[in-house]
Formats: sequence, structure tokens, C-alpha cells
Amino acid sequence: MSKIGFIGLGIMGRPMAGHLLDAGHELVTVKRGTLDATLAEKGMRELDSPRAVAEQAEVVITMVPDTPDVELVLFGENGVVEGLKPGTLVIDMSSIAPIATQGFAKRIHEAGGEYVDAPVSGGEGGAINAALTIMVGATQEGFERARPILEVMGKTITHIGGHGAGQTCKVANQIVVALTIEAVAEGLLFASKAGADVAKVRESLLGGLAQSKILDVHGERMIKRTFDPGFKIKLHQKDLNLALEGARSLNLALPGTANAQQLFQACVAHGGENWDHAGILRALEALADHEVGS
Repeated sequence: MSKIGFIGLGIMGRPMAGHLLDAGHELVTVKRGTLDATLAEKGMRELDSPRAVAEQAEVVITMVPDTPDVELVLFGENGVVEGLKPGTLVIDMSSIAPIATQGFAKRIHEAGGEYVDAPVSGGEGGAINAALTIMVGATQEGFERARPILEVMGKTITHIGGHGAGQTCKVANQIVVALTIEAVAEGLLFASKAGADVAKVRESLLGGLAQSKILDVHGERMIKRTFDPGFKIKLHQKDLNLALEGARSLNLALPGTANAQQLFQACVAHGGENWDHAGILRALEALADHEVGS
């Protein structure tokens, strides 16, 4: 069992940390408001800073919103790097910029640690059920050290390549997810506007080539109009920004990604930055002047 510092106890971080505690690991975190009662009951302890967390941990896991947040936790004042012990394993499970990730890995290595980028897919449900897909960028040694810990939180763990490769895979994942959510929304909107029973349309589509987890999970959200997050639109926007910035640097056109980003932006303009990303339906409904199921 390991002494693990876990920084970032949000919608997904909380259940991920819970699984590590259930597996017998000792966990510490940075004090941010009131610690979740379940984690406290399982023995998680709070410390004053990322530096203090690193001083007590053999493994440090970060699960925070964006690239600047990871940089602040790792390299800011009283950051992880200031308390890093030789050989400490740093696993970043956030979804951030691949190029920045390579720089972070270099700085952690120079400080005597081992860096692994391990972003996840599967949403809140995957985190709760320890069924996340985890995409890993690391040296072979780093991957082998991280794998037993990742296996506690995830079901499909793939070593994609060197540092930054995990984040590149996650960007690709977010492109596919965004465009598929948009496709499901357009399909259900078309069926509804044409007068069909959208629940029966979804049921039928799940038996054919259009079947997907997104049609299953997010299609149901759209029909039931349950837009409380799982995964917030503002976070998916951040991921698509990474995709579009990367595409510009690669001289690559991603027209579908750009369109999905515009639809997310329309949601934000209507106060929807914290809707679940299935809420992209609402932007399409506004263009059609029609609500699914009405």
C-alpha cells in the first residue's frame, strides 16, 4: 500500500480518491473548504499545501481543471516540487495541453521525480464505478509503477507512448465525444420535429449501427432533460480549445470540432457553462425553435 497525495476532489476526483482509500492506501490532500464526509470517515487527512502533501507522499495524483491549475499545484508557491522526494511518482490525471505536459514532465524529472500523464474518460459514472478509461503517457518504468494504482480507479488502462501521449489521446477522445453528442442531439431533434416518439427512436437506434454509449447515456439525458453535470460544458470547451490550438500548430483543419465548440459557446451565452455537455441539445433546439419531446 502507498502513501498517496490526491489533489483535486471534484465531481470525479472524490470517487476516485474513495476507491484508493477502499483499496487500503493512505491518502492526504490539500485543505480546500470542508472535506467530503465519506472521505474523512475513510481516513483521508488534510494538509496546508501541495508542498506538505508531497513531503508525506510516495505518489502524488493531481485531478484539477486545466493546464494553469496543474502548473500552480506542481510549481507554484509551496507547490509539489518544493516538497518532492527523490523517486516520488507524480501522476497527473487532469485533461491538459500535451506540449505543456512534456514541459512539466521534464521539470519533475529534473527535481528527481517520475512523471506520468494519465487523463481519464468515462465521466462521473465511470469514476463512481471504477470503470474509467485511462490514457497514459510515460516511460515504461513510470507506467509500470503507476499501473497498480490506476487499476484501482479504471477498467481500461493503455500506455499510449511517452510524456504527453496520454494527453494527446484525451484530446482525440474529446473530439469524438463532442461530435457524437452533437450527432445524437441532431438525430433526436430531427425525429422529434418530424413527430416521432424520440424514446422509441432512441431504442431502435441502440439496436443498429448508430449504437453508442453516448446515444445510450446522453440520449437518455436529452430525452429526460436531465442536464445536471456529469461533465460540464465549460470543461469540454476547454478540451476542444486544446484540440483547435493543436490543430492550428499542425496546420490541420477540424471543422466538426470548431462547429461543436460554437454550439457549446451558444449554450454558455444562455447561462449553460455548468450544464452537462449533453446540453448541446439546447443550442440546437434554439435554432430549430423546437424542444425535443414537445
